[in-house]
Amino acid sequence: MNKAKTISRSLTGLSRQYQTALSQHLKQGSRASLAPARKLGCRAVTMRLGTLDLLRVHEHSLTKLRLPSDLPATKGKMARRVETFFSAMLTPMEELRRTAHVASVQFASLTQTLHQRSVALADARRRLKEEIKQREKAELLLLENKQHYDQLLAQSRQMQEKLRLLSRQLLLAQEDERKKISRELHDVIAQTLTSINVRLAGLRKEATLNNKGIERSIARTQRLIQHSVSIVHRFARELRPTVLDDLGLIPALHTFLKSFQAETGIRVSLSAFAAIEKVNGDKRTALYRVAQEALTNVGRHSQATRADVKIQELAGAVCMGISDNGRGFQEPSALHSKQKNRLGLLGMKERLEMLGGNFTIQTAPGKGTTILAQIPLADGRTVGGGYKRPCD
Repeated sequence: MNKAKTISRSLTGLSRQYQTALSQHLKQGSRASLAPARKLGCRAVTMRLGTLDLLRVHEHSLTKLRLPSDLPATKGKMARRVETFFSAMLTPMEELRRTAHVASVQFASLTQTLHQRSVALADARRRLKEEIKQREKAELLLLENKQHYDQLLAQSRQMQEKLRLLSRQLLLAQEDERKKISRELHDVIAQTLTSINVRLAGLRKEATLNNKGIERSIARTQRLIQHSVSIVHRFARELRPTVLDDLGLIPALHTFLKSFQAETGIRVSLSAFAAIEKVNGDKRTALYRVAQEALTNVGRHSQATRADVKIQELAGAVCMGISDNGRGFQEPSALHSKQKNRLGLLGMKERLEMLGGNFTIQTAPGKGTTILAQIPLADGRTVGGGYKRPCD
Protein backbone atom coordinates (compact mmCIF):
# COMPACT_ATOMS: atom_id res chain seq x y z
CA MET A 1 0.00 0.00 0.00
CA ASN A 2 2.78 2.41 0.94
CA LYS A 3 4.60 1.52 -2.30
CA ALA A 4 1.54 2.39 -4.37
CA LYS A 5 1.17 5.73 -2.62
CA THR A 6 4.83 6.48 -3.22
CA ILE A 7 4.46 5.75 -6.97
CA SER A 8 1.32 7.88 -7.12
CA ARG A 9 3.07 10.84 -5.47
CA SER A 10 6.02 10.43 -7.83
CA LEU A 11 3.72 10.45 -10.86
CA THR A 12 1.94 13.53 -9.53
CA GLY A 13 5.23 15.33 -9.03
CA LEU A 14 6.47 14.30 -12.47
CA SER A 15 3.17 15.42 -14.01
CA ARG A 16 3.51 18.89 -12.50
CA GLN A 17 7.08 19.19 -13.68
CA TYR A 18 6.10 17.96 -17.15
CA GLN A 19 3.21 20.44 -17.36
CA THR A 20 5.48 23.32 -16.33
CA ALA A 21 8.26 22.32 -18.75
CA LEU A 22 5.78 21.82 -21.63
CA SER A 23 4.15 25.19 -20.99
CA GLN A 24 7.53 26.95 -21.06
CA HIS A 25 8.46 25.04 -24.21
CA LEU A 26 5.32 26.24 -25.98
CA LYS A 27 5.83 29.82 -24.84
CA GLN A 28 9.40 29.87 -26.15
CA GLY A 29 8.27 28.84 -29.60
CA SER A 30 10.81 27.74 -32.22
CA ARG A 31 13.68 28.85 -29.97
CA ALA A 32 12.71 26.32 -27.31
CA SER A 33 15.14 23.57 -26.27
CA LEU A 34 14.22 19.90 -25.87
CA ALA A 35 16.75 19.37 -23.08
CA PRO A 36 14.09 19.69 -20.29
CA ALA A 37 12.02 16.98 -21.98
CA ARG A 38 15.01 14.60 -22.17
CA LYS A 39 15.84 15.42 -18.54
CA LEU A 40 12.29 14.47 -17.50
CA GLY A 41 12.61 11.29 -19.56
CA CYS A 42 15.82 10.39 -17.73
CA ARG A 43 14.05 10.96 -14.41
CA ALA A 44 11.22 8.70 -15.53
CA VAL A 45 13.76 5.99 -16.37
CA THR A 46 15.31 6.40 -12.93
CA MET A 47 11.83 6.04 -11.39
CA ARG A 48 11.37 2.85 -13.49
CA LEU A 49 8.20 4.17 -15.14
CA GLY A 50 6.82 2.68 -18.33
CA THR A 51 5.61 4.22 -21.57
CA LEU A 52 1.97 4.03 -20.43
CA ASP A 53 2.85 5.96 -17.27
CA LEU A 54 4.44 8.72 -19.34
CA LEU A 55 1.43 8.75 -21.68
CA ARG A 56 -0.91 9.29 -18.73
CA VAL A 57 1.33 12.09 -17.48
CA HIS A 58 1.24 13.64 -20.97
CA GLU A 59 -2.55 13.37 -21.30
CA HIS A 60 -3.10 14.74 -17.81
CA SER A 61 -0.90 17.74 -18.59
CA LEU A 62 -2.73 18.41 -21.87
CA THR A 63 -6.11 18.53 -20.11
CA LYS A 64 -4.81 21.32 -17.90
CA LEU A 65 -2.85 23.15 -20.58
CA ARG A 66 -4.37 26.32 -22.02
CA LEU A 67 -3.48 27.04 -25.62
CA PRO A 68 -2.74 30.69 -26.36
CA SER A 69 -5.01 30.87 -29.48
CA ASP A 70 -8.03 29.18 -31.01
CA LEU A 71 -6.84 29.59 -34.61
CA PRO A 72 -6.42 26.24 -36.46
CA ALA A 73 -2.93 27.13 -37.73
CA THR A 74 -1.76 28.00 -34.26
CA LYS A 75 -3.26 24.84 -32.82
CA GLY A 76 -1.49 22.77 -35.45
CA LYS A 77 1.89 24.26 -34.57
CA MET A 78 1.20 23.78 -30.89
CA ALA A 79 0.23 20.16 -31.46
CA ARG A 80 3.45 19.47 -33.38
CA ARG A 81 5.52 21.11 -30.65
CA VAL A 82 3.68 19.14 -27.99
CA GLU A 83 4.31 15.92 -29.95
CA THR A 84 7.99 16.79 -30.37
CA PHE A 85 8.35 17.54 -26.67
CA PHE A 86 6.68 14.25 -25.69
CA SER A 87 8.87 12.31 -28.18
CA ALA A 88 11.96 13.91 -26.67
CA MET A 89 10.78 12.78 -23.23
CA LEU A 90 10.42 9.22 -24.53
CA THR A 91 13.93 9.24 -26.09
CA PRO A 92 15.86 8.08 -22.94
CA MET A 93 13.38 5.25 -22.49
CA GLU A 94 13.77 4.16 -26.12
CA GLU A 95 17.54 4.32 -25.82
CA LEU A 96 17.35 2.22 -22.64
CA ARG A 97 15.14 -0.30 -24.43
CA ARG A 98 17.57 -0.56 -27.36
CA THR A 99 20.52 -0.93 -24.96
CA ALA A 100 18.66 -3.60 -23.04
CA HIS A 101 17.91 -5.42 -26.30
CA VAL A 102 21.58 -5.34 -27.35
CA ALA A 103 22.61 -6.49 -23.88
CA SER A 104 20.07 -9.31 -24.08
CA VAL A 105 21.47 -10.47 -27.43
CA GLN A 106 25.02 -10.28 -26.09
CA PHE A 107 24.01 -12.17 -22.97
CA ALA A 108 22.41 -14.90 -25.06
CA SER A 109 25.57 -15.15 -27.17
CA LEU A 110 27.72 -15.21 -24.05
CA THR A 111 25.52 -17.92 -22.56
CA GLN A 112 25.90 -20.03 -25.69
CA THR A 113 29.69 -19.51 -25.70
CA LEU A 114 29.84 -20.41 -22.02
CA HIS A 115 27.90 -23.57 -22.70
CA GLN A 116 30.26 -24.55 -25.51
CA ARG A 117 33.29 -23.89 -23.34
CA SER A 118 31.75 -25.89 -20.51
CA VAL A 119 31.32 -28.84 -22.86
CA ALA A 120 34.92 -28.42 -24.10
CA LEU A 121 36.18 -28.13 -20.52
CA ALA A 122 34.35 -31.30 -19.52
CA ASP A 123 35.94 -33.12 -22.46
CA ALA A 124 39.37 -31.73 -21.55
CA ARG A 125 38.92 -32.83 -17.95
CA ARG A 126 38.05 -36.33 -19.14
CA ARG A 127 41.15 -36.47 -21.35
CA LEU A 128 43.26 -35.05 -18.52
CA LYS A 129 42.07 -37.79 -16.15
CA GLU A 130 43.01 -40.41 -18.73
CA GLU A 131 46.43 -38.80 -19.23
CA ILE A 132 46.97 -38.64 -15.46
CA LYS A 133 46.23 -42.36 -15.23
CA GLN A 134 48.72 -43.09 -18.01
CA ARG A 135 51.37 -40.92 -16.37
CA GLU A 136 50.80 -42.62 -13.05
CA LYS A 137 51.40 -45.96 -14.73
CA ALA A 138 54.56 -44.59 -16.37
CA GLU A 139 55.78 -43.20 -13.03
CA LEU A 140 55.26 -46.58 -11.39
CA LEU A 141 57.37 -48.19 -14.11
CA LEU A 142 60.06 -45.53 -13.66
CA LEU A 143 60.08 -46.03 -9.90
CA GLU A 144 60.47 -49.76 -10.36
CA ASN A 145 63.56 -49.25 -12.52
CA LYS A 146 64.95 -46.21 -10.68
CA GLN A 147 67.53 -48.09 -8.66
CA HIS A 148 68.87 -49.81 -11.77
CA TYR A 149 69.06 -46.54 -13.68
CA ASP A 150 70.76 -44.81 -10.75
CA GLN A 151 73.44 -47.47 -10.69
CA LEU A 152 74.00 -47.13 -14.43
CA LEU A 153 74.16 -43.34 -14.12
CA ALA A 154 76.70 -43.53 -11.28
CA GLN A 155 78.85 -45.93 -13.30
CA SER A 156 78.61 -43.68 -16.35
CA ARG A 157 79.70 -40.64 -14.34
CA GLN A 158 82.62 -42.52 -12.87
CA MET A 159 83.72 -43.63 -16.32
CA GLN A 160 83.39 -40.08 -17.67
CA GLU A 161 85.48 -38.72 -14.81
CA LYS A 162 88.11 -41.40 -15.37
CA LEU A 163 88.22 -40.63 -19.08
CA ARG A 164 88.51 -36.91 -18.38
CA LEU A 165 91.33 -37.49 -15.89
CA LEU A 166 93.09 -39.79 -18.31
CA SER A 167 92.74 -37.27 -21.11
CA ARG A 168 94.20 -34.48 -18.99
CA GLN A 169 97.08 -36.68 -17.86
CA LEU A 170 97.70 -37.59 -21.48
CA LEU A 171 97.82 -33.93 -22.51
CA LEU A 172 100.24 -33.10 -19.68
CA ALA A 173 102.47 -36.05 -20.50
CA GLN A 174 102.34 -35.17 -24.18
CA GLU A 175 103.38 -31.58 -23.48
CA ASP A 176 106.24 -32.69 -21.21
CA GLU A 177 107.45 -35.16 -23.80
CA ARG A 178 107.30 -32.56 -26.55
CA LYS A 179 109.32 -30.18 -24.42
CA LYS A 180 112.01 -32.82 -23.80
CA ILE A 181 112.20 -33.82 -27.47
CA SER A 182 112.35 -30.20 -28.54
CA ARG A 183 115.25 -29.53 -26.20
CA GLU A 184 117.08 -32.64 -27.37
CA LEU A 185 116.66 -31.75 -31.03
CA HIS A 186 117.66 -28.16 -30.53
CA ASP A 187 120.51 -28.55 -28.05
CA VAL A 188 122.03 -31.87 -29.16
CA ILE A 189 121.15 -32.92 -32.71
CA ALA A 190 121.15 -29.49 -34.28
CA GLN A 191 124.42 -28.53 -32.59
CA THR A 192 126.03 -31.81 -33.67
CA LEU A 193 124.99 -31.30 -37.27
CA THR A 194 126.29 -27.74 -37.15
CA SER A 195 129.65 -28.97 -35.84
CA ILE A 196 129.85 -31.50 -38.69
CA ASN A 197 129.11 -28.72 -41.15
CA VAL A 198 131.92 -26.59 -39.72
CA ARG A 199 134.39 -29.46 -39.94
CA LEU A 200 133.32 -30.20 -43.50
CA ALA A 201 133.89 -26.55 -44.38
CA GLY A 202 137.45 -26.84 -43.12
CA LEU A 203 137.92 -30.06 -45.06
CA ARG A 204 136.62 -28.33 -48.15
CA LYS A 205 139.31 -25.69 -47.94
CA GLU A 206 141.99 -28.38 -47.73
CA ALA A 207 140.49 -30.30 -50.63
CA THR A 208 140.65 -27.32 -52.98
CA LEU A 209 144.38 -27.69 -53.09
CA ASN A 210 144.36 -31.34 -54.21
CA ASN A 211 141.10 -32.88 -55.45
CA LYS A 212 138.07 -31.20 -57.05
CA GLY A 213 135.95 -34.38 -56.70
CA ILE A 214 136.27 -34.27 -52.94
CA GLU A 215 135.20 -30.65 -53.00
CA ARG A 216 131.97 -31.43 -54.87
CA SER A 217 131.21 -34.32 -52.54
CA ILE A 218 131.80 -32.21 -49.47
CA ALA A 219 129.60 -29.43 -50.93
CA ARG A 220 126.74 -31.85 -51.47
CA THR A 221 127.20 -33.15 -47.95
CA GLN A 222 127.10 -29.63 -46.58
CA ARG A 223 123.86 -28.89 -48.40
CA LEU A 224 122.34 -32.08 -47.07
CA ILE A 225 123.42 -31.31 -43.53
CA GLN A 226 122.13 -27.73 -43.82
CA HIS A 227 118.80 -29.07 -45.03
CA SER A 228 118.76 -31.52 -42.13
CA VAL A 229 119.42 -28.69 -39.68
CA SER A 230 116.47 -26.74 -41.12
CA ILE A 231 114.22 -29.78 -40.80
CA VAL A 232 115.34 -30.37 -37.22
CA HIS A 233 114.68 -26.72 -36.31
CA ARG A 234 111.24 -26.85 -37.91
CA PHE A 235 110.49 -30.12 -36.18
CA ALA A 236 111.57 -28.64 -32.87
CA ARG A 237 109.34 -25.58 -33.39
CA GLU A 238 106.34 -27.77 -34.17
CA LEU A 239 106.89 -29.93 -31.10
CA ARG A 240 107.42 -26.97 -28.81
CA PRO A 241 109.02 -23.71 -29.93
CA THR A 242 111.91 -22.78 -27.69
CA VAL A 243 110.98 -19.14 -28.18
CA LEU A 244 107.83 -19.81 -26.13
CA ASP A 245 109.98 -20.69 -23.12
CA ASP A 246 112.82 -18.28 -23.81
CA LEU A 247 111.04 -15.12 -25.04
CA GLY A 248 107.34 -15.61 -24.32
CA LEU A 249 103.94 -16.15 -25.94
CA ILE A 250 103.82 -13.12 -28.24
CA PRO A 251 107.16 -13.79 -30.00
CA ALA A 252 106.26 -17.49 -30.29
CA LEU A 253 102.89 -16.68 -31.86
CA HIS A 254 104.43 -14.12 -34.20
CA THR A 255 107.01 -16.66 -35.41
CA PHE A 256 104.32 -19.30 -35.94
CA LEU A 257 102.03 -16.86 -37.77
CA LYS A 258 104.81 -15.82 -40.15
CA SER A 259 105.49 -19.47 -40.95
CA PHE A 260 101.76 -20.19 -41.29
CA GLN A 261 101.26 -17.28 -43.66
CA ALA A 262 104.24 -18.29 -45.79
CA GLU A 263 102.95 -21.87 -46.10
CA THR A 264 99.23 -21.16 -46.67
CA GLY A 265 99.10 -17.68 -48.21
CA ILE A 266 96.46 -16.71 -45.64
CA ARG A 267 97.09 -13.23 -44.24
CA VAL A 268 97.10 -13.23 -40.43
CA SER A 269 97.15 -10.43 -37.85
CA LEU A 270 98.04 -10.64 -34.17
CA SER A 271 96.74 -8.36 -31.44
CA ALA A 272 97.64 -8.93 -27.78
CA PHE A 273 98.26 -7.12 -24.51
CA ALA A 274 101.95 -7.16 -23.61
CA ALA A 275 101.43 -8.20 -19.98
CA ILE A 276 100.16 -11.57 -21.12
CA GLU A 277 103.74 -12.68 -20.55
CA LYS A 278 103.11 -12.32 -16.79
CA VAL A 279 100.58 -15.18 -16.93
CA ASN A 280 102.00 -18.54 -15.82
CA GLY A 281 103.60 -20.92 -18.29
CA ASP A 282 100.81 -23.53 -18.41
CA LYS A 283 98.27 -20.93 -19.45
CA ARG A 284 100.54 -19.41 -22.08
CA THR A 285 101.24 -22.89 -23.42
CA ALA A 286 97.51 -23.63 -23.62
CA LEU A 287 96.85 -20.40 -25.50
CA TYR A 288 99.68 -21.14 -27.92
CA ARG A 289 98.42 -24.68 -28.59
CA VAL A 290 94.84 -23.49 -29.12
CA ALA A 291 96.01 -20.83 -31.58
CA GLN A 292 98.25 -23.36 -33.33
CA GLU A 293 95.50 -25.97 -33.67
CA ALA A 294 92.84 -23.42 -34.66
CA LEU A 295 94.98 -21.91 -37.42
CA THR A 296 96.00 -25.37 -38.61
CA ASN A 297 92.28 -26.12 -39.07
CA VAL A 298 91.86 -22.79 -40.87
CA GLY A 299 94.63 -23.67 -43.30
CA ARG A 300 93.32 -27.20 -43.93
CA HIS A 301 89.56 -26.76 -44.09
CA SER A 302 88.25 -23.18 -44.10
CA GLN A 303 89.26 -21.89 -47.56
CA ALA A 304 89.80 -18.52 -45.84
CA THR A 305 91.89 -15.63 -47.15
CA ARG A 306 92.35 -13.88 -43.79
CA ALA A 307 92.53 -14.77 -40.10
CA ASP A 308 92.88 -12.65 -36.97
CA VAL A 309 94.22 -13.58 -33.52
CA LYS A 310 93.25 -11.28 -30.66
CA ILE A 311 94.27 -11.72 -27.00
CA GLN A 312 92.86 -9.40 -24.35
CA GLU A 313 92.00 -9.24 -20.66
CA LEU A 314 88.28 -9.11 -19.87
CA ALA A 315 86.64 -9.37 -16.44
CA GLY A 316 89.61 -10.99 -14.74
CA ALA A 317 90.25 -13.52 -17.49
CA VAL A 318 92.52 -13.91 -20.50
CA CYS A 319 90.36 -14.09 -23.63
CA MET A 320 91.69 -15.17 -27.01
CA GLY A 321 89.69 -15.11 -30.23
CA ILE A 322 90.77 -16.66 -33.55
CA SER A 323 88.47 -15.66 -36.40
CA ASP A 324 88.57 -16.28 -40.15
CA ASN A 325 86.51 -15.36 -43.20
CA GLY A 326 86.25 -18.94 -44.46
CA ARG A 327 83.30 -21.17 -45.29
CA GLY A 328 82.47 -22.14 -41.67
CA PHE A 329 80.68 -25.34 -40.68
CA GLN A 330 77.71 -26.68 -38.72
CA GLU A 331 78.59 -25.74 -35.12
CA PRO A 332 76.23 -27.89 -32.93
CA SER A 333 77.69 -31.19 -34.10
CA ALA A 334 81.30 -30.04 -34.45
CA LEU A 335 82.53 -31.04 -31.01
CA HIS A 336 80.79 -34.41 -31.22
CA SER A 337 81.90 -35.35 -34.72
CA LYS A 338 84.02 -38.48 -35.12
CA GLN A 339 85.83 -37.10 -38.16
CA LYS A 340 89.57 -36.74 -37.83
CA ASN A 341 89.49 -33.04 -38.74
CA ARG A 342 87.34 -32.36 -35.64
CA LEU A 343 89.50 -34.12 -33.07
CA GLY A 344 91.56 -30.95 -32.64
CA LEU A 345 88.48 -29.13 -31.36
CA LEU A 346 88.12 -31.64 -28.55
CA GLY A 347 91.80 -31.25 -27.68
CA MET A 348 91.46 -27.46 -27.50
CA LYS A 349 88.37 -27.73 -25.32
CA GLU A 350 90.08 -30.16 -22.94
CA ARG A 351 93.21 -28.01 -22.64
CA LEU A 352 91.20 -24.99 -21.57
CA GLU A 353 88.90 -26.85 -19.18
CA MET A 354 91.96 -28.37 -17.54
CA LEU A 355 92.95 -24.82 -16.51
CA GLY A 356 89.44 -23.84 -15.40
CA GLY A 357 88.69 -22.08 -18.69
CA ASN A 358 86.09 -22.60 -21.38
CA PHE A 359 85.99 -23.03 -25.14
CA THR A 360 83.27 -21.90 -27.54
CA ILE A 361 82.77 -21.87 -31.31
CA GLN A 362 80.81 -19.27 -33.31
CA THR A 363 80.28 -20.42 -36.86
CA ALA A 364 77.74 -21.18 -39.57
CA PRO A 365 78.05 -22.44 -43.15
CA GLY A 366 79.31 -19.56 -45.30
CA LYS A 367 79.75 -17.21 -42.31
CA GLY A 368 83.33 -17.89 -41.23
CA THR A 369 84.43 -19.22 -37.84
CA THR A 370 85.49 -17.68 -34.53
CA ILE A 371 87.18 -19.75 -31.82
CA LEU A 372 86.88 -18.21 -28.33
CA ALA A 373 89.20 -19.36 -25.54
CA GLN A 374 88.92 -18.01 -22.01
CA ILE A 375 91.22 -18.75 -19.06
CA PRO A 376 90.73 -17.08 -15.64
CA LEU A 377 93.65 -15.24 -14.07
CA ALA A 378 94.75 -17.15 -10.97
CA ASP A 379 94.72 -14.16 -8.60
CA GLY A 380 92.16 -12.07 -10.47
CA ARG A 381 94.61 -9.15 -10.82
CA THR A 382 94.68 -6.77 -13.76
CA VAL A 383 97.87 -7.11 -15.75
CA GLY A 384 97.31 -4.28 -18.26
CA GLY A 385 99.52 -3.26 -21.18
CA GLY A 386 99.05 -3.69 -24.94
CA TYR A 387 100.59 -5.05 -28.11
CA LYS A 388 99.42 -5.08 -31.70
CA ARG A 389 101.38 -6.26 -34.71
CA PRO A 390 100.22 -7.81 -37.99
CA CYS A 391 101.99 -10.89 -39.25
CA ASP A 392 103.64 -9.57 -42.40
